[in-house]
Amino acid sequence: MNYFLVKSEPFKYSWEQFNKDGETFWDGVRNYQARNNLKAMKKGDLVLFYHSNEGKEVVGIAQVVKEFYQDPTTDDERWVVVDLAPIETLKKPVTLEDVKADPFLQDIALVRQGRLSVMPLKAEEFDRIVELGNG
Repeated sequence: MNYFLVKSEPFKYSWEQFNKDGETFWDGVRNYQARNNLKAMKKGDLVLFYHSNEGKEVVGIAQVVKEFYQDPTTDDERWVVVDLAPIETLKKPVTLEDVKADPFLQDIALVRQGRLSVMPLKAEEFDRIVELGNG
């Protein structure tokens, strides 16, 4: 199993809306590195959902339910989406400050490549963030 983190601005697509929808395709990725991370996602992989700009916090866990396919919002064949479904809301959001303050998480992409919208995580990084969020 692989682990990832995806970012969304809550005013555009929030964790609450994602839970209401029950499933969505993850579109709008227009960065090659982020796109390659979408292509690496496999059905069953776990994904942390991060509110960017407002909040700057990990708020929940999702799962990949369909592997990459052509982004239906564009005719440009370079861009892809995956389908995600929410699994669990963290008991306490894990803020960017929490992540930066944790010595175990100093090297994750969220800290090193702050503008990247889809990023891989190591299993232990994923587990540590979930531990911080669920106590």
